[in-house]
Amino acid sequence: MADDAQNFYQSDRVDAQAVTFQTLYQTAVAGNLFVPRNLDRSTTHPAIVVGHPMGAVKEQSANLYATKLAERGFVTLAIDLPYWGASDGARNRVSPDFYAEGFSAGVDFLASQSFVDGERIGGLGVCGSGSFVISAAKIDSRLKAVATVSMYDMGQANRYGLGKSVSLEDRKAGIEAASQQRNVEFAGGDIAYTSGCPHEIDENSHPIAKEFYDFYRTPRGEFTPKGQSSDLTTHPTLTSNVKFLNFYPFVDIDTISPRPLLFISGDQAHSREFSEDAYARAAEPKELYWVEGAGHVDLYDRVNLIPFDKLETFFGEHLS
Repeated sequence: MADDAQNFYQSDRVDAQAVTFQTLYQTAVAGNLFVPRNLDRSTTHPAIVVGHPMGAVKEQSANLYATKLAERGFVTLAIDLPYWGASDGARNRVSPDFYAEGFSAGVDFLASQSFVDGERIGGLGVCGSGSFVISAAKIDSRLKAVATVSMYDMGQANRYGLGKSVSLEDRKAGIEAASQQRNVEFAGGDIAYTSGCPHEIDENSHPIAKEFYDFYRTPRGEFTPKGQSSDLTTHPTLTSNVKFLNFYPFVDIDTISPRPLLFISGDQAHSREFSEDAYARAAEPKELYWVEGAGHVDLYDRVNLIPFDKLETFFGEHLS
């Protein structure tokens, strides 16, 4: 484990509180609210909703970002996306619309706090949540500034794979498998799961599998929510994962303008194509920021690589 990997970082300068709040559809979202201990609660302050990587939970990466930004003066809220962690819904289901709603519900909650300025709320998404917060911002103008880190476009990734490695025939086969599995599960059969992080690797494993394993299956970032099975962490259900095929977060991304967008990626990240694509489609103001020498998972928790100064400047300027 890298010396600067601090996924489970906690701060004595920040108060953390477990909270729950309702979505538009009257389902509960679980979150952790982080407030600087020296915050003047008699006035209002900017706030940020923070989302975790796809298949993860708020205790993986999101809490770290939320804590570090709270140390820098922001009120922050790390959320469990619907169907994951402690949020409502059947476990491990994919619903891009509900994921985006999780961010908007987070804005609802933050705006209700007496010490938060409802006109100065931003959104931050890591990995898959980068595409979900963009999806939310397209239809929720209360998100005044949006940043993504190591973003995955989960629609593109499932339709075409990294580097267009998934063929149309592959995609059709996946659709057929998910379709038939619905029949199995409706008849009472076992639930099938797909993708996610491998539970074992060897010298022949793909480098990307090794990269995710090093975070999700070791003490560096491994976390199993209470009452759930470690065998199922990170794995969406097969029958719901096809919902990503209808997910196009970058279509109409230009409508977010003039609200600013910041895309952060490691210049060595296998996922860099998604940040490049989003940046090319977005309207001004926008910025694509490269972290030299960083891979995809490096920016989940390696505090000496994560550009917290850049995030502080971005949100400080645009939520001022």
